[in-house]
Amino acid sequence: MYTLRVLLNRYWLMQQTPFSPIRWHDNHLYLLDQRLLPEKQQELVCQTLEQAATAISDLVVRGAPAIGITAAYAVYLGFRQSRQDPAYDLDAALEFLTKARPTAVNLAWAVSEQKKILQVESENTAEMLLVNAKKIHVKDIEHNQLMGDFGAELIKPGSRVLTHCNAGALATGGYGTALGVIRSAWAAQKLECVFASETRPWLQGLRLTAWELAQDGIEVDVITEGAVSSLFSQQNIQWVIVGADRVCANGDVINKVGTANLAILARHYGVSFMVVAPLSTIDTATESGELVPIEQREQSEILGTYYQSENRVSAWNPVFDLTPAGLVSALVTEKGVVLSPDKQKITDHLRLK
Repeated sequence: MYTLRVLLNRYWLMQQTPFSPIRWHDNHLYLLDQRLLPEKQQELVCQTLEQAATAISDLVVRGAPAIGITAAYAVYLGFRQSRQDPAYDLDAALEFLTKARPTAVNLAWAVSEQKKILQVESENTAEMLLVNAKKIHVKDIEHNQLMGDFGAELIKPGSRVLTHCNAGALATGGYGTALGVIRSAWAAQKLECVFASETRPWLQGLRLTAWELAQDGIEVDVITEGAVSSLFSQQNIQWVIVGADRVCANGDVINKVGTANLAILARHYGVSFMVVAPLSTIDTATESGELVPIEQREQSEILGTYYQSENRVSAWNPVFDLTPAGLVSALVTEKGVVLSPDKQKITDHLRLK
C-alpha cells in the first residue's frame, strides 16, 4: 500500500545514492543535466510543465523510464499552473508534453496514468498527482533492481559483456535497466570485463555510461562503434546488454541507433543479446517496429560547425533504430525473463501476476 508516508520514506532513501538523475524537492523538479556530464554535475530546476517538456526534448533528461518519470511530475506542475492561472490550457500543455520525445513510449504512458487522475474531479487532485508521480518514480527503481537480478541470473561467472548508449541510473529513476543487470552481475562477481560503446553522435556511452560505472567502482573499457566486430572476434564476449525505448507487441525493439548493428553482429559471432526494459516500455498497441515513427534530430549534431555554410553537405540523423525480435535472445522485465521473445510469449508474460 503506497501511503504518502511510505512513499516519502522510500523517496528519501533514493536520494542517498551517489547521484540522483531526478529529484523532487520543495515543490520543484530537479534534473541532473546530462548534457554537461562528465565535466560538470549541475541540476536544471523545472517549475513549469513547459520547462520539463523542454528538458526532455533538449536531452537534459533522456532514457525512456526517466522521461516517463519526468513527464509524471510535469503533469503535476501543469495542473498547478492551471489552478494559478485560469487562462492556462492544460489540455494543450499535455499535448505539448507528449510530443517532446514521441518515440519513447514511457512518456505517453506516464501522461496517460496522470490523466486518469485528472478525469476524476476531486479536491485532492494536486496531491494525488504528486503522490502518483512519486509512486512511478519509486516503482521504477524497485523494478530496475528486480530486472537487474533477473538478468544477472542469465550470466555465467567470468563473463565479458558489452552495453550500448546509456541504460543506467541516468536513464531511469535510479539503478538502471541494462546497467542494472551489469550492476547486479558485478556485485555477484560474475563479470570479468565490461565494454561500453562510445555511442555517436552524443557519446552517451563515453560520457554517461562510463561515468556511471566508474562512480560505482566498476571497471569499463570504452570502444568505438566501428570496433564492435573486432571486439566480438577477439575478446570472447558472452552478452550484449541494452535497454529499450519501446518494445512492440511482436518483440521488435526500438532503441538508440546502433543497437540493430550490435544485434546483427552478435548473431553472426554467436553472442547472446539481452534487452532489459520495464513493462511500461512494452507497447502492445503497436504490432511491429515498422509502425514506429523514428525521431530525426538536428543535422548539426553530426556536422557540428564544419559545414554550416556548405549547402552540398547534409546529414541523416535518426536517433533510434529497429532491432527485429528474432535477434533478441532474452527480454528482461520486472516480471522475469522472456527467452526468444515473440508476440505470444510477450502476451503470456504480460498476463503473469
